[in-house]
Amino acid sequence: MTGSRILALGHYQPSRVVTNDEIAQLVETNDEWIRDRVGVVTRRIAGDETVADMAAVAAGKALANSGLTAADIDLVVVATCTSVDRSPNVACRVAAKLGISAPAAYDINTACSGFAYALGTVDHAVRAGASRHALVIGAEKLSEFVDWTDRSTCIIFGDGAGAAVVTATAEGEPAGIGPVVWGSAPEKGDAVRIEGWRPYVAQEGQSVFRWATTELAPLARQACERAGVHPSELAAFVPHQANTRIIDGIAKRLGIPDAIIAKDIVESGNTSAASVPLALSKLVERREVPSGAPVLLFGFGGGLTYAGQVVRCP
Repeated sequence: MTGSRILALGHYQPSRVVTNDEIAQLVETNDEWIRDRVGVVTRRIAGDETVADMAAVAAGKALANSGLTAADIDLVVVATCTSVDRSPNVACRVAAKLGISAPAAYDINTACSGFAYALGTVDHAVRAGASRHALVIGAEKLSEFVDWTDRSTCIIFGDGAGAAVVTATAEGEPAGIGPVVWGSAPEKGDAVRIEGWRPYVAQEGQSVFRWATTELAPLARQACERAGVHPSELAAFVPHQANTRIIDGIAKRLGIPDAIIAKDIVESGNTSAASVPLALSKLVERREVPSGAPVLLFGFGGGLTYAGQVVRCP
């Protein structure tokens, strides 16, 4: 068995920027209220782009940054909860768009924890010898599932994609992706919903807030323990971009005063499964985290599900 590591990252966001003032023209709200409640200032909203379109662009950038080619990729995994089409899956469409020949390809849906789940399954595939070079993508077009007359949800969500190229580590090289800590609280599953044939996002915000701020920090700490990294050693913490108050609450309980805390929600909104790779890709692009430094990823949301692992920054 060998370990795996993230070789490179890439991301994509639609060009249309929607401000809080624009949202205030749709529902009774204002910029100050939105910033205070959830921390969002702007969000990106897709036009004609599909989930597969955004996923392919992000994955193409990650592949270009990796130095590998489409011929090297043998596995494509896409985390999404907003794909309209049931078949072909998004992973197969991404493979076709990028010219990847005969990869294993599947989608995974655990909503906002999706990227960490996908990364965990790919790490397992590499360790088992079933993959050598993989694309792991989180992509969402939540704007198609938002009720733009519902103030409790329309202020939060945005569209986008983030991707990582994952590769096997060399013999004797330490693993760059730590053991995943994952699970769920299915009895609370109705707290975040996208149900039915013409669905809208619906959520019980206070229930999710209480769950996230009281129960997730010990699980995130467990991910550090399994990786052999003390929280104080983390260079960065990249949680799901659900709400700045939730992010601050988890970070405070973890005790990581010197780590960079990703808050891409401010400029991108909540992009569900895309939020963790999108935020991580931006940190790396801006060179805010040194290569090889430990970074804690932690996704949580619909299901209710959670997953996290410590990775070494590419």
